[in-house]
Amino acid sequence: MNPSNPLDTVYFINFSDDVKLSGKGIHIDPTIPLPVQKKDKDAPGTFNMKELTEEQILAGLLTIMAYDSDNKNILYYRSLLKNARPNLKKEMTEAAILKTKNEDWDMAEELYAVLRGYDPEDVPTILNSALFFDQRADSYRRNGLIEDADAYDDEALHFYKMAMDNEPAVPDAFFNSGFFYLKQYNFAEAKSCFETYLALTCDETDDSMGENGLYKKNRAQQLINQINNRNMDDDHFRAAHKLITNGEEEKGLEEIRAYLQKNPDVWNAWFMLGWGLRRLERYEDAKKAFEKALTLDGGETADTYNELAICCMEENDLPKAKKYLEKALSMDSENTKIISNLGYIALKEGNPALAASYFQTVLEYDPNDKIALAELKNMDV
Repeated sequence: MNPSNPLDTVYFINFSDDVKLSGKGIHIDPTIPLPVQKKDKDAPGTFNMKELTEEQILAGLLTIMAYDSDNKNILYYRSLLKNARPNLKKEMTEAAILKTKNEDWDMAEELYAVLRGYDPEDVPTILNSALFFDQRADSYRRNGLIEDADAYDDEALHFYKMAMDNEPAVPDAFFNSGFFYLKQYNFAEAKSCFETYLALTCDETDDSMGENGLYKKNRAQQLINQINNRNMDDDHFRAAHKLITNGEEEKGLEEIRAYLQKNPDVWNAWFMLGWGLRRLERYEDAKKAFEKALTLDGGETADTYNELAICCMEENDLPKAKKYLEKALSMDSENTKIISNLGYIALKEGNPALAASYFQTVLEYDPNDKIALAELKNMDV
């Protein structure tokens, strides 16, 4: 995002009491200054009152919602927006969801900040904010931006907790939080969230739940059963993931091996073992772990094939690496990590034109992908 302070582009101006906003007879309080967004063409320190438009006032109000929600006049500013733009929340929510879908992350983040400033207690907005940061973290992690992904995970967790703390309780807050904890390998918390979701919806009829609600109930129960049957809320499992993520692979491998002694048929554990070994550059041992994961229920995933491909690339077995990546891509056709790896294979094979096409495909999905941009720059494309 723009590193400058957005509030620096806002003027505060007192208007006379005969001014009306939005052509709807909305009177302005002359004792309270209104935020006005300066025009791009305005030179620093200049402002022409005669050229002021209503849209500048509305834009100024939105900027305050996003970046100064503790402003002493915030309640007055919210009331002005509510009266001037009655459909603001609906319109901006739809825009934020669309921007998220298109991975226009900065704009979506600003829209959600406006929505939270406009109505800070609106639970759907809080939950949508959590989902947004969750998706942004996933995207950054796929592109190898681990520190940024971790930061957005922290933001997501903050808003998930806010949504779950709401009274009365919101079932979807717990359902979505459960999936967030699954990705964090925090299976104990995930199980707790899914159990809470089922408890909150247990008295609802099938008709009131609808098809989507019934799917969620069944899915929540399935995941609880998987966690229980595979003993995935075991302390060794969580500790292994945390240690390997933090660069303590040897300690992490000790934890996951302790888990596997009691739970030898859990594909996630073999995947984690392979992941730790691969990070230690023990590629042959890592391959065996990933191959074991493929044989177990649930283990045949795009990520497993991608990890196998990485091991093969490191051992310069390019035909097998390509075979695994093509399999992975058939399972997850928009995964930029897989597409980038195909680009690296093309480079190793001495085919820069094909490699460039892979990296350009990555940029079609994510124009800000740093890996693809760097490789294309190195290739002078």
